[in-house]
Amino acid sequence: MPWALIAAACLASFAASCSGTTRAPLLLAISHDLDVSVPVVANLVSLTSISWGITSALGGWLSDRLGRRALLLVAPLVLAVTMALQAQAATFVSLAAWAVVGGGACGTFMGVLFAEVSAHVVDRQRGRALGWVMSGQSFALVLGVPLAAAVGSVVGWRGWFLCVAAIALVSSVALLATVPKSAARAAGAKRATLKGALSARLWSLLGCGVIERVCYGLAAVYYATFLQVTYDLSLIGLAIPLLVFAIGNVVGTVLGGQLADRLYDRLLTFAIAMAASGFSALALFLWHPGLAISVALGFVYVFLNACGRPSLMATYAAVPDQVRGTVMGLTGTAASIGWVGAAGLGAAMISLGGFEGFGPLGLVLGLACAVGAMWCRRRNTI
Repeated sequence: MPWALIAAACLASFAASCSGTTRAPLLLAISHDLDVSVPVVANLVSLTSISWGITSALGGWLSDRLGRRALLLVAPLVLAVTMALQAQAATFVSLAAWAVVGGGACGTFMGVLFAEVSAHVVDRQRGRALGWVMSGQSFALVLGVPLAAAVGSVVGWRGWFLCVAAIALVSSVALLATVPKSAARAAGAKRATLKGALSARLWSLLGCGVIERVCYGLAAVYYATFLQVTYDLSLIGLAIPLLVFAIGNVVGTVLGGQLADRLYDRLLTFAIAMAASGFSALALFLWHPGLAISVALGFVYVFLNACGRPSLMATYAAVPDQVRGTVMGLTGTAASIGWVGAAGLGAAMISLGGFEGFGPLGLVLGLACAVGAMWCRRRNTI
């Protein structure tokens, strides 16, 4: 496999995720510095998710028409610049504006990254290759968030944002060195069209992707609050449970890549993982005899969810190269819709009946995702 390209893509994925995920431990500092409430700062997640989703579809389509290399070099540079500008923001409005632009930059290149890596490996290696690229997003939780807290305590949130800008800049240089010029569209190559890329099966798979991200997002967004409410944990007490949760995501993603390449049927693998994660959600949110059990169940839930995603991504990538950028870009749009949906559904559940509603909701969503995947499995082509 092209390990140098995969490593550069993983670094770029890490930078993109750090630009948003690592705000979490710095929300209070940002709110004090810019004189706004913490919930207002937290709304940056929704704003960047929306811009990410819009530009993901656009970036994927452009990569099929103009070539992937230019987008992979320029978009991380734009992210680096916007992170530096956020570090200089004097008001929340300017911070939010540059955060939206930065989220758009992330969306522009993340789907293209998946398409480029997919183009350089054979089909039976794509699960592992894409799993390693996605692990960059997982490492943003395992390494990025603790680093943000540690570095931010020394140089402040503005200093950490400059660190993320430096990571994005390095990732752009790494992609420059590893993405071949052949990633540009060859002269005379057949142009992609949306009509040629989309089908009923693909729309169904994208729907599965939305549901899968809702399932993951429900836990990723609300797991810490669930533990605080259920066990009266302090912020310090959350450190180990959240680390275990993040490790489950990393291990599941890496193992899921292996399963996607070694097992015969990727959609069946994805369906089983999502159904199993649904039942684990039921146990996680309805049965909590002790903190250790809940932490273990949190690990199992995110592990099962992560195990299935490489199989889904490898299925997305199994399309002609001329439309792969468009398809992989749409997966980013689907993921963004899922994140926004998770935040909204979770808030509604808490207001209606508390965290107990998360269990049945997770089970229904996991089974619905599995049923959708099995329906797509019966249709052989995208």
